[in-house]
Amino acid sequence: MRSETTPNTAQTHAVMSDAEAAAEARRIIADAYRPTAYRDDTPVPAYGHTPPVAQPGRPPMSQGATDASVLMLTGGATTAMVGGTAAVLMYVSQFADPVVCGLVFGAPTALVLALARLVKRAKPAPDVHHHYEGPVYQDQRNVHTTTRGVWAKTTNQQ
Repeated sequence: MRSETTPNTAQTHAVMSDAEAAAEARRIIADAYRPTAYRDDTPVPAYGHTPPVAQPGRPPMSQGATDASVLMLTGGATTAMVGGTAAVLMYVSQFADPVVCGLVFGAPTALVLALARLVKRAKPAPDVHHHYEGPVYQDQRNVHTTTRGVWAKTTNQQ
């Protein structure tokens, strides 16, 4: 009785030579270790910095432009929220005075804008680096100043 086999069954018995088995093993290993990512092998510049690459999201711009755009976006959102709240309140109450609503809902916005200006001006002190050549003597003292009384008397102590 002759056994017929198809290529899809596990009963396929193929006799391979050692050279064919080695070639098949190399092919299987090469398929298993084929890279799944692409590496860009273009040469980088010979000197200087690598050129910047635009990332997805906001377009590249200076730090000042980025800060300004974020400030404009938050200001627009704040204005929309305050205006929407005032509109809903006037519609629901049916007799709310628009001037009073403008004052009540505009005051927090003005406060936020004033605080934003203060925060913008409050920058940390810059790092100071001194570079000297030769012998240098540095005298660092802490002076405590106290001012008291209606007629001020200032006392400096080291």
